[in-house]
Amino acid sequence: MELVKKNTNKRIDGIVQKLLALTAILSALFILIIIMIVAVRGLRPFFSEYGDVGKINFFKFVTGTRYYAPEYRIGYVIINTLYIVFLSIIVSAPISILTALFIAKMAPKRIGNFLATIVEVLAAIPSIIYGVFGSGYVVVLVRNFAAKFGIVTAGGLSTLSTVIVLSMMIMPTITMLSVTAIRSVPKDMEHGSLALGASHTQTMFSISLNAARPGIFAGIILGVGRALGEATAVTMVAGNRGDGPTFSLFETTRTLTSTILTGIHETSDPLEYDIRFSIGLILIVVILITNITLNVVKKRLGRHYGQN
Repeated sequence: MELVKKNTNKRIDGIVQKLLALTAILSALFILIIIMIVAVRGLRPFFSEYGDVGKINFFKFVTGTRYYAPEYRIGYVIINTLYIVFLSIIVSAPISILTALFIAKMAPKRIGNFLATIVEVLAAIPSIIYGVFGSGYVVVLVRNFAAKFGIVTAGGLSTLSTVIVLSMMIMPTITMLSVTAIRSVPKDMEHGSLALGASHTQTMFSISLNAARPGIFAGIILGVGRALGEATAVTMVAGNRGDGPTFSLFETTRTLTSTILTGIHETSDPLEYDIRFSIGLILIVVILITNITLNVVKKRLGRHYGQN
C-alpha cells in the first residue's frame, strides 16, 4: 500500500513539475516574442528606405539634440530620462527609507500595519491617477512657485513637475520593500547592540538600517525600473520639449516613454511610427544596463553584509 502511495506521489510530483516548467517556458517565450517584435520593428528605420528621407543614421539618432520630423534624434531624450530618474531617486529614496524605518521599528504595531496598508494602496494606484493629480495640482504649484521668483514656465509643465510626480509614484514601492528588509533583520543583532549600551536610535541606524541595505537597494532597483518605464503620468506633466538636453528644473522636458506615447495614434507616417519601436528598443537597452549595474552593486552589498 505504501509503495502504491509513493508511486502515486511521484507521478503527481512529475506532472506538477512539468506543468510548472511549461508555465515558465511560456512566460519566457512571451517576453522573448515581445522583445523580438520590438527589435525587428525598431531596427527597420536604420536598414530600410523611407521615401525622400531614406535610412536613419543610427549614430545621429542616439546622439542628436533635436526631435523633429523627419530627422529624429533622441540623444538628449536619453540624457533627460536618466537625469529625471536620478533626481527622482534622490528625492524619493531618503523619504521612503525613513518612512519604512518608522513603520518597521518605531510605530506601534496597529499604526505600523495601518501605514503599511496605506503604502500598499498607494503602490497600486494606476499611473493615470498620478498623471491627473500632477497635471491638475503639481503643475499649478510649480507654476505659482516659479512665478514668485520671476521664473516663467510653460504653465508649470517642467522637469520639476515630472520629478515630483515620479517621486510620488516610486516612493510606495521603495517603502514596501524597505519595510520588509528592515523587519527581516535578525533580532539578535539588535538585542546585542542594545545590550552593549547603544540607544534604540543608534541601533536602528547603525544595525537595522545597515543590515537591511541589500533589501532596501532591491526596492530602489524596482523604483528605478518603474521610473524608467513610466509613460502616462510623465507625458501629462513633462511638456515634451523638442530639443535639449534640459537640466533646468523649470523648463519643459522630454523622456523616452513620453516620446513613444505622444501622438502614437495620430501619426500616419510609417517612419514616425517605426521610430517609436526604435525608441522602445533603446529604452529596453537602457533598463537592462541600469538594472544589471544596480544588481551588481546589490550583490556586493549582500556579500559585505553576509546576505544573498
